[in-house]
Amino acid sequence: MAAVGESSARGTEGQSAARPGIEVKYVVRKLALGGIIGIIFFSVSGGPYGLEDTIGEAGAGMGLLLILITPIIWSLPTALMVAELATAIPVEGGYYYWGKTALGPFWAFSLTWWVWIAGIVDLALYPVLFVAYASYFFPVLQESALVGWLVAVTLVWVFAYVNIRGSTLVGDSSKLFLVIVLLPFVLVTIIGLFKMKFNAFAPFTFKGVGVPTAFGAGLFVVMWNYMGWDGLSTVMGEIDDPRRDYPRALAITLPVITLIYFIPTFVCLSVVGATDVQWTAGAYNVVAAKVGGPWLGTLMTITAMISAIGLYSAWLLQYSRIPFALARDGFFPPRLTRLHPRFGTPTLAIIIQAAICSVLVLSAFGSLVAIDVTIYACALVLEFASLIVLRIKRPDMVRPFKVPGGWVGVGLMTLFPLLVIAVAVYFQVLDVGAVQGIGWAAIGLATGPGMYYLLRRWKRRRGIDYVFDFESCELRNAWAEEPQAAEEGSP
Repeated sequence: MAAVGESSARGTEGQSAARPGIEVKYVVRKLALGGIIGIIFFSVSGGPYGLEDTIGEAGAGMGLLLILITPIIWSLPTALMVAELATAIPVEGGYYYWGKTALGPFWAFSLTWWVWIAGIVDLALYPVLFVAYASYFFPVLQESALVGWLVAVTLVWVFAYVNIRGSTLVGDSSKLFLVIVLLPFVLVTIIGLFKMKFNAFAPFTFKGVGVPTAFGAGLFVVMWNYMGWDGLSTVMGEIDDPRRDYPRALAITLPVITLIYFIPTFVCLSVVGATDVQWTAGAYNVVAAKVGGPWLGTLMTITAMISAIGLYSAWLLQYSRIPFALARDGFFPPRLTRLHPRFGTPTLAIIIQAAICSVLVLSAFGSLVAIDVTIYACALVLEFASLIVLRIKRPDMVRPFKVPGGWVGVGLMTLFPLLVIAVAVYFQVLDVGAVQGIGWAAIGLATGPGMYYLLRRWKRRRGIDYVFDFESCELRNAWAEEPQAAEEGSP
């Protein structure tokens, strides 16, 4: 799975360098449309699990309103931006090369580093959620921290092995998990339609909570449940036809996820109301039991466990490609670019990601979700900046998909997410104070530039600087052709 020196391969992710001794790694393209849809579903959603706090904090009416408007002003602009950039620069590493091509290596590294550190927190959350749901059947998982950790770590490494076997297996398992996860929500919706007795939008906000406060309280939760549209771009080198299938998958999953969130939640509120059930994590299990009986509540709990598995597996696939891409471009040790001789996957990068996750599942980091969203939002701003800069610098580049509406469309698609981020951060600071609201996130953001300057010397010594070649639509080592090119775009 590696090419050396002058050799190259059609349909591979990278193009070999002209300088002898530079080893080029690529991953075989395998993912088709169905697998892409499954992975995007678990990258963004995994089902309505996690939305319960939106109702509990914002109120029934405000919560439902947020579920409907957030995909329009947050998800849709992001998906359109991702579709344009991913199809114009369809290489392994995704947003790292979008940023590098448009903004230069400094901002590209910072963007990618921010997504990675935010993702490390996200990734470790899902094995913990699995254990929490499984404790419904096996209370010992909550009674013994050691037993719970061992189960979480087992999950981490089982699906690390699935990832090592390749993105096709991750995609196939995600399609199966998607069907299983949707089943209880379909049943709850069908049965609940005959038992509705409450106004699903009442109360619009809870007593004593103003509309702006309720809006801010629910916004961070909904944003977290609707983010991740750019995640699969790091695996673009493993998609059979990325320029055709990636936009299609985004167009299918966005409305599907919105409906999956809204319809079951609306029906559940119509059946049990907003005050008879504590709307927090696990509320759907309680509501399912009230709607269809204990068997449906049990089924909902089982599928919640499967959702956590699907989320972990899909995100491990994407996050493991970040150290792989940074290592290939010279920032990390070259061992991270080694591919499995049979499956063509970055085995060591997957193992390191799983090892970090195994440690983090010991920690209580639920409070870090807001920090996670803030850091990711800053990375997203740089992705939108890449879209705008490339429209200016490369107006004639091949764009199989293009954000409609010309500059007006690009402006609106950028403005809406920026407003959402600003409003969310404002209410977060208002709620928990400046230190917890933005202070810790600012420290996390500062590590990006710090690590760039620390690792840049290592990159120079390796003599590697991959750039996107617009003619071949592949990567080439610019340093091999012109050593000073490695410094181009550096601040």
